[in-house]
Amino acid sequence: MKLNDAFFGAFLAALGGFVLWKVQGFPAIPGQQYGAGAFPGLIAAGLLAVGTLMVLSGLRRRDGAVWVRLAEWTGSARHVRALTVIVLGVVAYILWADALGFLLLAPLVLAAWLWALGLRPLPAAALAIVASLVIWFAFYKLLRVPLPWGVLKSFAF
Repeated sequence: MKLNDAFFGAFLAALGGFVLWKVQGFPAIPGQQYGAGAFPGLIAAGLLAVGTLMVLSGLRRRDGAVWVRLAEWTGSARHVRALTVIVLGVVAYILWADALGFLLLAPLVLAAWLWALGLRPLPAAALAIVASLVIWFAFYKLLRVPLPWGVLKSFAF
């Protein structure tokens, strides 16, 4: 899909403005001249500036050009189905990760993604289980980032 730069610029500028507004309430750090919002505010100001420039550039170059042009893959049912499965997997993880837990939900979501992208069901399931265990080990044991246990909370170690 090809969108005019004005669309992305407006999104970036709005995001930058929103972040700038939110960081105003961040607390000051005792003993420092800057607070917790200094770095996010700097990035947000950059987003706002770049977004504004993209909007101006997109509006200047729109002379007869199409504002939105779909890519060729959007005509393929297989590709659209794969995109839909991936988006639904992300939504499912957001909604059910705390209730079901990473070790139950991640293999299901990853297997669905692999199957949607063309892998046969049995290899997709096997790869999803192995990959989920490797990801869990990397985050939980090596990086010490707790992943949700969900219904397996009594087995947490």
